[in-house]
Amino acid sequence: MTQPFDSAQDLTDAPRTGDRQRPKDAATLILTRVRKGAPEVLMGRRAPGHVFMASKWVFPGGRIDRSDFAAASANELPGAEAARLMREVPARRARALALAAVRETFEETGLLLAEPAPAASVAGSWREFRAVGALPDLAALSYVARAITPPGRTRRFDARFFMADARALLHPEPTAGSGELDEIAWLPLAEARALDLPAITRFVLGEVGERLARPHRPLPYVRMVRGRHVVEHQD
Repeated sequence: MTQPFDSAQDLTDAPRTGDRQRPKDAATLILTRVRKGAPEVLMGRRAPGHVFMASKWVFPGGRIDRSDFAAASANELPGAEAARLMREVPARRARALALAAVRETFEETGLLLAEPAPAASVAGSWREFRAVGALPDLAALSYVARAITPPGRTRRFDARFFMADARALLHPEPTAGSGELDEIAWLPLAEARALDLPAITRFVLGEVGERLARPHRPLPYVRMVRGRHVVEHQD
């Protein structure tokens, strides 16, 4: 079963600073594959010196960008995944979140969750993605978890976690990416759990194992209510 969320570890990961800020929309992509009959996930270690979660192992992801609202894609989110997101945000923002997960993964790992397309010249954050001849494959995504960073932290995100099978990648192995992650690797689930992980990453990693067995399980939503972490499961 999924382990309970570790509230004490979460505070250690990102101590309270007293800052007051609204959480920013962000998106994360959990890529999975099977090797020798065992599931693996793609993870990266954040470089030392980061203000937020330095040296921790995480899934690739980051903040939504203005360009994500207008970026082209090869297809759209599956209906059920789009409907889940649109309970929280308008359709345009739901699509932009999915695109942010794909773009950030490319920027941080070099991996393209995409379908081949003619190379195109565009401005903004999608320039390199489109230049290599690819369009984002949103149909490969499943929306699997949501978490809001508690108040008073140096960074606050309203993060949506997506999953996709590595078979949807244009090539299977990561490159150096942007350098934000100083090590990138495919890891067996059991090995990944032994790494130095943020509390939310550890929680979602457990969710990944459950979801590989039961893809349609309710979506967990982690947030702080009246000073306590709460995990709600939503159909």
